[in-house]
Amino acid sequence: MTDVLARYEALVAAGELRPDPDQRATVGRLAELARQFEAQPNKGSVLWRMLKKPPPPPRGLYMWGGVGRGKSMMMDLFFDCVNMPSKRRVHFHEFMLEIHDRLRVERTKEKGDPIPPVVEAVAGEAKLLCFDEMVVNNMADAAILSRLFTGLIDAGVTVVTTSNRPPDDLYKDGLNRQLFLPFIALIKDRLDVLSLNGPVDYRLERLGGFPTWYSPNGAKATEAVSRAFFRLTDYPPEDAANVPSAELSVPGGRTMHVPKSLKGVAVFSFKRLCAEARGAADYLAIARNYHTVIIVGIPLMGPDNRNEAARFKVLIDALYEHKVKLLATAEAEAVALYPEGDGAFEFERTVSRLMEMQSQDYLAAGHGE
Repeated sequence: MTDVLARYEALVAAGELRPDPDQRATVGRLAELARQFEAQPNKGSVLWRMLKKPPPPPRGLYMWGGVGRGKSMMMDLFFDCVNMPSKRRVHFHEFMLEIHDRLRVERTKEKGDPIPPVVEAVAGEAKLLCFDEMVVNNMADAAILSRLFTGLIDAGVTVVTTSNRPPDDLYKDGLNRQLFLPFIALIKDRLDVLSLNGPVDYRLERLGGFPTWYSPNGAKATEAVSRAFFRLTDYPPEDAANVPSAELSVPGGRTMHVPKSLKGVAVFSFKRLCAEARGAADYLAIARNYHTVIIVGIPLMGPDNRNEAARFKVLIDALYEHKVKLLATAEAEAVALYPEGDGAFEFERTVSRLMEMQSQDYLAAGHGE
């Protein structure tokens, strides 16, 4: 096992991270959890057969704190260091979409309660589930989370999750919230709750106070957002040709190619997002899975490319509602993107949102809040 704490301290020593007592304490707890997994006997081994009953699974973690505190980075360190085949790291929204798809399949079988077979299937696939950005903002999720996660933990699954909110603030002011309260009680009872509210907002710091909107389009603007991408992801610029891509799942069984996808940051061209046949499902998948989106090549819009403008409006609505940070290269400032003609009035709300998305208050908000 590569030691989680040693890797973290190497990042601090190299100057990639600042010393942060909250972070170090959390990494220490993650390192201990990794060691607990290493000490677990392999199923079917001599030690396993000698035991009267299987050992209890390691206790999971709920790590919460403000945006940019390094929660995802620390969970990634932990996940990479844990030497076990039965593990999975997934964005919480993506996981819940998958759960609802599985529940729909079970309901078609008309064999009673669909939750137990889904729990059994998920528990059979991974004994360590790591979730990024747990946030609950709809009744469909809230209604099933307590039973779902009680079943998973009882089945021997260890849950490690990050969130921008303390447990008591999950689904705050949500419809029929009393049905959700058992899930909060479950988190407090079955997971260790750790807060990370140190002084450094790494995400904002890495943007360095630089603009997030660059115009006009051209080499200078593209270079600026490229530098921002490398700052946000810690990816070496000299290896730019090998930045990872991804295939993003879209409800309905489709996938969308993400040309550059790393550490919650995605890069798209305007043409890929708005000139192709896209809809709200595509844009919601992006908004749920990425905390930062970089769009290059936004053109001037008007009646001649009104379809592209309509898709762009839906895209910006999805990013705005999920508090996704937007960096862009465009032919003009937001207020001049759709200067005149039929459709200009309807575009004004998009302009307003684009302006707000450049504000410090917006940039400081947590993804999904």
